[in-house]
Amino acid sequence: MFSKSNDKNTAVNTMNKTTRPAANSVPSLIGADVTIKGDLTTLGEIQLDGTIEGDVRSASLTIGEQGSVQGIVTAEDVIIKGSVNGQIKGRNIRLEKTAKVKGDLFHETLSVEAGAFIEGSLTHKTNATQEKTTVTNISAPKAPEKKA
Repeated sequence: MFSKSNDKNTAVNTMNKTTRPAANSVPSLIGADVTIKGDLTTLGEIQLDGTIEGDVRSASLTIGEQGSVQGIVTAEDVIIKGSVNGQIKGRNIRLEKTAKVKGDLFHETLSVEAGAFIEGSLTHKTNATQEKTTVTNISAPKAPEKKA
């Protein structure tokens, strides 16, 4: 009924699932001694105490006091206690008193504690995490060049 396969080329790929994480899944923890150079994407929650040099996309992101991101942050819920150098796009953004943000914020709801540092513009948007894909380019056609 069951047999052992000697085929070492058999692999199981579980990364192609496009399901949401389980409701009881734990957040991904990135420790203070960790530096990631590149983009980070997850369907779940991230607790960042280290450094990310790249874009971060998740359902929920908490940047601890020692955490930092140099890139674009996109998440439904964003809590910042550390630093971000780049855009933040989130439905609910909360900047705590130790937050240092240099970049534009696109939010549906925004909470800023006294002492938080912000250098950039604040823009209220419905569906702030959605990226616009339509680009309108209006230009007149070029007139043909005259030869002299």
